[in-house]
Formats: sequence, structure tokens, C-alpha cells
Amino acid sequence: MKSFYLPLPLVRTALKPFYRFALDARLPIGVQRKILDLGAPIQTIPDGAVVQPLTLAGRRAERVTVGATERDTAVLYLHGGAYTIGSMATHRSLAAHLARESASAVYVLDYRLAPENPYPAGLNDAVAAYRELLKSHGYTADRVAIAGDSAGGGLTVATARHLVDDGVNPAALGLISPWVDPAARDAMFDRDLVVNTAWSFAAAVAYLGDGDPLDQGYAPLQGDLTGLPPIVMHVGTSEVLYPQIVAFHDKLLLSSVEVEYVEYEKLWHVAHLQASILREAAQAVHHMGAFLGARVRTSEVVLAEPSSSDIA
Repeated sequence: MKSFYLPLPLVRTALKPFYRFALDARLPIGVQRKILDLGAPIQTIPDGAVVQPLTLAGRRAERVTVGATERDTAVLYLHGGAYTIGSMATHRSLAAHLARESASAVYVLDYRLAPENPYPAGLNDAVAAYRELLKSHGYTADRVAIAGDSAGGGLTVATARHLVDDGVNPAALGLISPWVDPAARDAMFDRDLVVNTAWSFAAAVAYLGDGDPLDQGYAPLQGDLTGLPPIVMHVGTSEVLYPQIVAFHDKLLLSSVEVEYVEYEKLWHVAHLQASILREAAQAVHHMGAFLGARVRTSEVVLAEPSSSDIA
């Protein structure tokens, strides 16, 4: 569907009561999930998008392309939702826009959620899904990036850490407001347009289960960041998570990780979800997609460079 953009103030005003209602810690998690899924169709997919159901590592997934359906580059996308909510439906539109902007196949994974499946279930699913893309879908690691938003952003970093430590190097990481320390309780204020701390703190406890809050798989900010792939990272300056993400950015730089970091003064937490109705969100997805698309095609650039004999 062709995008029809609305003014940013109008979109912000409409979203505020929706998120306050849907992300109410007093609501059962099952109800939260249903509300978000019901609202998902408002965020449409671009013309030419093809959504193919499949399984990855035993979990449901969707392969999303826009334009050409045969792609030799890919992005494994890990959705947000505080590890307790969110789905392929809620993130289908964002995945499709990212597929278009990166000119890659985007695989959205239905990883296991808490409280039914606390840490490390989701991490195990994500690692296994990435490995299956390499083993069974014809990709090489230099042609597969990982991306995610909020909790999915934290999960993206944790997945990359696990893979790198095991000798597998993803092409790049795309992080949208990554939740990199769920155990932190030092937020400067208790809510932004989307996130409120009563809800996110409860979700963090549900996700941790009996785990260690300092485990780098749970809280990547607390772990080793050296050797991670190149990263593109977006955050809104008015977000509850903003200080945490600034600290994460600083630690990435100290760890000599390549980072392209963008702050948005007007956009809210994961405004990229509204790419089909908000021009500013679409531009942000374009920036992230362009970065990831270039990284998964680095080998093509190298092969295309002329040799010294060609120049002569």
C-alpha cells in the first residue's frame, strides 16, 4: 500500500492514549498482546511486499521482501515488546519497510516470550535462527545482519555476542532504542510517550526468571562489547531509555566498535513502527536500511573494485 503520511503532532497525539492503555502493568500480559495485535493493521506494508510464513529453528517466522523476492542478503529481525509482548504481526510493517530500504530479505522471528519462557529462551531461539539461515537458507554470515528494537535491540546485541564468541561474525547490527540493561532502575522519569517504568520493570523481572541480572546475555551493557560487528543505532532524546543508550554508545566507542549513532529530538520510542504513516519515521528506517544494506554487500564492493591490471 502506498504510504499516506500524517503530521507528526497528530500521530503523537493519537499514539499516546493507545500506548497508555495497551502497556498498563495491571493488564494481564495476554490482554496486552491482543491489544497490540489488534492495532497492528493500522501500520501497513509497502506496495510489492511479499510475506512468506516459514519456520526457523523450530519457531514460526516470516520472510519479508519488497520487489524482487530472490535475495542473497538478509536481516534477522528481533521484535521489541519488553520480552513479554510483540509479535510478527506488530512488526510486519516495520520489517517490510526495512526490507525495501536494505534491499534484503528480512526474517522476523517469533522467539519465545516471558513469563512463559524466561531468559535465556528467547536468546537461544535467536542464535539458533541465525545459524539456520546460514546452514539451510544459503546465506553466509557476511551477508546476514541482525536488527531489533527495544527488547529486540538488546536481544540483537546478546545474539551477536554469542555468535562472535563462537566464531560467527554477523555483517552488522541495527539497533532501535535497544534495551541493553533490563535490570537498571535509574530512569530519570517514569514514562515517555510509549514506555512506562511500572510496565517495563515488571516485564524485566518476568524475563529474568531465576537468572543473573548481570549476565551479559540478559544485560549486554554489563558485558564485553569488544569485537561486535558495525552498528547503526537510533534513539529519541525524550525516551526513558535514553541515558542507558547513551552509556551503551559510550562503552561501544571505548570498546573500539564501529557505530553510526543518530539521536532524534522529535521521535519517540521506536517511532520506526509508524513508517507507513509518518514521514520522519520512514526517513529513519531508510537510514537504517541503507546502512545495513551496504554492510551486507561489502563483499560485492570489494569484488567490483578494479585490479591494478585493469587500471593499466
